[in-house]
Formats: sequence, structure tokens, C-alpha cells
Amino acid sequence: MILLVTAALAPVIIILLYIYFRDKYEKEPIGLLAMSLAAGAVIVIPVIFIEQLISSFNRSTTPLGDAAYNAFLVAALVEEGFKFLALYLLFRKNKHFNEKFDGIVYAVFISLGFAAVENIMYVSRGGMEVALVRMITAVPAHALFGVRMGYFFGIAQLYPELKKSYLPLAFIYPFLLHGFYDFMLMARVEWLLLLFIPYMILLYFIGFRKMKVTSDSSIYRNNIDIPL
Repeated sequence: MILLVTAALAPVIIILLYIYFRDKYEKEPIGLLAMSLAAGAVIVIPVIFIEQLISSFNRSTTPLGDAAYNAFLVAALVEEGFKFLALYLLFRKNKHFNEKFDGIVYAVFISLGFAAVENIMYVSRGGMEVALVRMITAVPAHALFGVRMGYFFGIAQLYPELKKSYLPLAFIYPFLLHGFYDFMLMARVEWLLLLFIPYMILLYFIGFRKMKVTSDSSIYRNNIDIPL
């Protein structure tokens, strides 16, 4: 069991360290990072209950309809909604939030707090094979959804004139990305499964691009990257 927990947490720790050291100009307080992780872990509890509740209203009569309902309205809506709520409540008025990259740091830490608990649950049931698959798919995906959330949230925080347009995007983008991710897997359609690998590559590409551009420009407050 200890080996499985280690395997479940290893990708989380690796990504956390990468994000922490990617923050080049002003490291965030360890206490706030720990709080972000804890918040992500705690929201697993209400997420489980609300997902079960919403699942009970599923009246889909086709496999694709069922997959779309569970992917978008159950998983993506609830999980990304609670991550966004945690990010907003914790950091909308935090004095340490003073760079664009801060949004990415805190959103990814919240996302990985959630992913850590979720991964332990899956790996404890599925074993090492599940741990290895999720190491390059589900765990990085949660982090990459967090990158998009944090990117738009950071701009909304630092540019009040853009808040009305960018703050909703901090939820909409990760919601859609997460929904399509789950839909491809839940639909169990061959051509969608074939698209999954290119989709993951695209998520990685966009995520790393956003991190690079945002990190490199964080010191220049007037530099706003155009969304991709």
C-alpha cells in the first residue's frame, strides 16, 4: 500500500516542484502554497457528494449522451467549479497576489491538492498499472487545467478593466478542456480514443506555452498575452 501511495503522489510532487521553481521573480509564501494544496484536497469531499447527486438526474438514453452528461455536467462542472471557487475565495484580495504567474501557481497547487486525493483513491483500487497511466494523463491534466484557470484569473486580478471578461474565462476554459478530456475516455468510441493522445499533446503544448509567456512577462505588468 505504501508503494501505491508513493506512486500516486510522485507525479503530484514533481509537478508541484516544477511550478514552484518556474516562479522566477518572487516565490509565493510556503504557508499559502500549503493552504492551496489543502484546499484542493478538502474540496474532494463536497465534490464526491455533489457529483453523486447530479449523476442521479442523468436521463440520457444513448451512450454518447451519457458520456457527455457525466463528462461535462458531473465531472468537469463540479470539479472545476470547486477549484475556481477555492481560488477565488482564497486569493481575490490576497496581498501576495501581485504577479500574473501567481494565478498559475495557486490554481495549479489547488488542482494538484485535488488530484493527489483523487489519484490515491484510483490507484488504491486499480494498482500500479493505473498509477503509471495516470502519471502521464490525469494528474498532469489537472495541473494543465489549473494553468488555464490561473492564467485568466491572474489577468483578471491585476487588470481591473479586464476583470469582467477574463474572470469568467478562468472557469470556462478549464471546464471545457476537462469536459472534452473526460468525454473522449467515457464515450468509448474508437476515433475519439485515437484523438486522445493528440489532445493530451495539445494540452501540454498550450500549458507550457502559457507558463513560459506568463512567467517571462510577469515582471512587466503591462504585457498581456493573447489567449490561445
